[in-house]
Order: sequence, then C-alpha cells, then structure tokens
Amino acid sequence: MARGQGLNPPGPGTVYGVGVGPGDPELITLKGLKRIQAARAVAYPVQKGESVARAIVAGYLLPGQDEIPIDAPMTGGDAAAPGYDAAAGTIAGYLARGEDVAVLCEGDPLFYGSFIYLLSRLAGRHRVEVVPGVSSLMACAAALPLPLVGREQRLAVMPASGSDEDLRRGFAFADAVALVKIGRHFGRVRAVIAALGLGDRAWYVERASQSGQRVLPLAAVDPTTATYFAIILVFKETPS
Repeated sequence: MARGQGLNPPGPGTVYGVGVGPGDPELITLKGLKRIQAARAVAYPVQKGESVARAIVAGYLLPGQDEIPIDAPMTGGDAAAPGYDAAAGTIAGYLARGEDVAVLCEGDPLFYGSFIYLLSRLAGRHRVEVVPGVSSLMACAAALPLPLVGREQRLAVMPASGSDEDLRRGFAFADAVALVKIGRHFGRVRAVIAALGLGDRAWYVERASQSGQRVLPLAAVDPTTATYFAIILVFKETPS
C-alpha cells in the first residue's frame, strides 16, 4: 500500500487542509478558494491573538461561516499540543454531523505547515483532503527574482535551528540552500555562511509577497530586525 492510502475512511464530513499561500491573497489557488467558501467552518492557527492565515483570506470568507481559532504558540516543544488537541475535537464534531471544515495554512499545508499537526490527529478516522498552496520558498525566489535550481542542481531546505555542522553538511551537498525559521538564529547562520565564503551569494527575503516584504543582500541585514518569517537563500552557482 502506497504511503497515504487508507487515510480516508468513509464518513459524512471532510476536513480540508488548504494552503493559502505566503501572504498575497491573489496567490490562493482557485481550488483552495472553492474549498474555503464551501466549508461550514473555517479553522486557522492563532499566535498572540492574531492569525496570518485568516488575514490572507479575510476578504473571501462568507457570512454565516463558523470560525475555529487554534491556539498555536510558536515556542517549540509541546506547547501547542493542547491547542491542536482541542481543535481536532471541535473539528471532529463538525465532521460527525456531515459538515466540512477548511483548515487554513500559510504557504503549503505539508511543507513545514501547521496542518501537519491536525493531520496526525484526524487522519484514519475522518476524511481528509489536502489542497496544496504556494510556499514561502517559491515566493522568496520570485521576489528576487532568481531561479532556485535548474538542470541537475540540488536544493537543500534546512531550519536555521540546526547545528553549525548540519548547516555545513547541507551546503556541501547542495547547489542552492534555503534556510527557514530564522529569527534568533540569524547571527550564527550568517557567520557560518560567511565562513564558507558564500556571503556575497546570499539573500534575505522577509514576509515574501506581503505588504511588509523586504529583500536584502544577507550582509546588509541588521541582525536585530531578523524575523522568524524570513528565508535566507544561498546560491553557490546560479543556473544559466
């Protein structure tokens, strides 16, 4: 049996994991928009009282749709588990009544997406459908604009929280490297890149496609302004 088969037992309601893209509301797919507007309820992660995912689709939500905020702090560890447990229980109630729920996820639901945590709680017991979205990685490349990789080149995607040795291994393997979840790791990561002689081939893209988008050479970034919502792209060789 292929991975992913058998996750959808027959049931009255479906939960849709919908990628809403990196920030620009026009980057939502037509399929994603249809699933959102057809759903009885819309769920979305909330951090510090705000939801980026909901803000992206705010202009598309319909009167009468229920909303399910998910308390999902980005503090790491198991801090978000109670919020996802509670949301899974609420969503399951809708599904049992034959009502569909759309779960909004920034970027793509299965690429470092928050929907992963609901998928593990609901799949196998309820019908699940994932609608892919434009990831922040693709939006960052478009913002430059530079090709990520071409022909036979290799791309590595790594969290900035990895050890220096992990980062060096990624750079040794790949022709282009994308570092995600930057935040407080910025200074250390930039030092590793500089030590590898790649400082002049690195770019910092923050909040790609959003109104606050910033695109800077890595060396020009003030470390005190670096955010979690940024990606560092390093090109050892640009495809031609």
